Amino acid sequence: MKKRPGLASLAAVYRRELLSYITTPTAYVFVAVFLFSIGLFTFQIGGLFESRRADLTPFFAFHPWIFMVFLPAVSMRLWAEERKSGSLELLMTLPITLWQAVLGKFAAAWAFAGLALLLTFPIWVTVNYLGDPDNGAILAAYVGSFLMAGGFLAIGACLSAATRNQVIAFIVTVVVCFAFLLSGLPLVLGVFQGWAPQVLVDAIASFSFLTHFNAIAKGVIDLKDLVFFAALIAAWLCANAIVLDMKKAD
Repeated sequence: MKKRPGLASLAAVYRRELLSYITTPTAYVFVAVFLFSIGLFTFQIGGLFESRRADLTPFFAFHPWIFMVFLPAVSMRLWAEERKSGSLELLMTLPITLWQAVLGKFAAAWAFAGLALLLTFPIWVTVNYLGDPDNGAILAAYVGSFLMAGGFLAIGACLSAATRNQVIAFIVTVVVCFAFLLSGLPLVLGVFQGWAPQVLVDAIASFSFLTHFNAIAKGVIDLKDLVFFAALIAAWLCANAIVLDMKKAD
């Protein structure tokens, strides 16, 4: 079947961006450090072997916090580098729409993150060798982790478009992602309880990445959790397109 021009343009952006990841030594260093960190937290801090349980709870428990640091490092270059080098103007002169550029670059970053996540499969193989884990729950947790990675990257892509400086994009993205992680914790909600309407408190709690990810990591893929991540990604990508439209003349 012949591709529609729109899909062909999106695929071209996707391939261009993905190649920029896998053809640079930085990408391999990133993946190596990411896998080392996952292993360190899972076995040394999480005590996977010491727990004597055939599940990956210690493995997935650290994903939100590791993603909070590593994924902003992936997303910070998405648009900040384009704006700094002046290649954004060149990109916009190509026969592609703004949305095709936004979706193509985001999809490439998400695929790269997915590849890094996929390379953790030896840990899954290990627990199956040592015991009889609930593989359905583990698969659900992987799905939740991949969706959460998409959320982090969508936030990072938008904030990368707002600045020419990759370091600033990284720091601001980490702070915003940290806020999304903590929003459902009692420590944060306690600041608002007592003076804010309950509907506001509930709204703040509903934005917590931890709440939605932990629900999926238990093996239950609820529609509300899928809708949350899908809506969050869509909202930040819309914001990304708006920011780019405002900044492309700078």
